[in-house]
Amino acid sequence: MQVTDEARYRIRLAEGFLQEARQDVALQRWRSCVDNSQLAVENAAKAALALLGPVGRTHTPATLWRQALASRRFPQEVQAQVEQLAEHSELLGPDIHVESDYGNEAGWQTPWELFDEADARQALGSADSAVALAKQLTTIPT
Repeated sequence: MQVTDEARYRIRLAEGFLQEARQDVALQRWRSCVDNSQLAVENAAKAALALLGPVGRTHTPATLWRQALASRRFPQEVQAQVEQLAEHSELLGPDIHVESDYGNEAGWQTPWELFDEADARQALGSADSAVALAKQLTTIPT
């Protein structure tokens, strides 16, 4: 596994969205915190996936994660971290991305009606963990 420019770029994106999510909590912007946390997790997942090759544009890195795990493309010594990152990627996946931007159109609920403080804090915790895991994975000597 080689740390690529894409992996470094994705880590910077993940850190930026994580920082904004933290600011959103301080400002009590729950929807925005969830949205930024989702993007932090998505980019953290893509950073680690970039160790395997180009990732491309996708809002569903969890699918790519499951394929990489099934193919045993990551070394055994990082398997636990990889699985944790995949779980965060699934928890804050594309469905959260859509809801935090568009709401629940079928139920006529705006994004601000869908997310509260508990949701924001849970999403932020997941984002914190995912970014930390991605940073660990992208600094492991190869």
